[in-house]
Amino acid sequence: MLIVSAFVIGLVFGLGILLSGMANPAKVLNFFDIAGTWDPSLAFVMGGALTVTAIGYQILFRKGGAPLLAPRYLVPTRKDIDLKLTGGAAVFGIGWGLSGFCPGGLVPALGLGQSEPWIAFAAIVAGMLAARAIGTLQRQPKLMHSKLASGK
Repeated sequence: MLIVSAFVIGLVFGLGILLSGMANPAKVLNFFDIAGTWDPSLAFVMGGALTVTAIGYQILFRKGGAPLLAPRYLVPTRKDIDLKLTGGAAVFGIGWGLSGFCPGGLVPALGLGQSEPWIAFAAIVAGMLAARAIGTLQRQPKLMHSKLASGK
């Protein structure tokens, strides 16, 4: 049932992205072109999503209880802002601004038979692999130090 609900939610989200035109990178890039062919429709899509989410969270947390298909809600608890978060956000924003694709609009666009979404998808995967490799390299000195300190 969990997989079926995830599929239905993803389908509704993807259809919303396609119907709103957010799978079209030109439409997204026009939002960033304030001095030229500015298109405010992305702001309306985001505003609508934020409004629905804010209302949903208010209802959800006032009501209490457990989710229907999980033992508990998975709510982030970290509140710190670190280099990993800001760096990732910056790379995400730069990639979105250059390509016009964010992951939400990219996935539905993969099925449209164009090469650009696949290039953007490959770049996202390469970025994820690079971030994982950097994280592994950063952890290795700590692992070596802890092994040396413990005498193993």
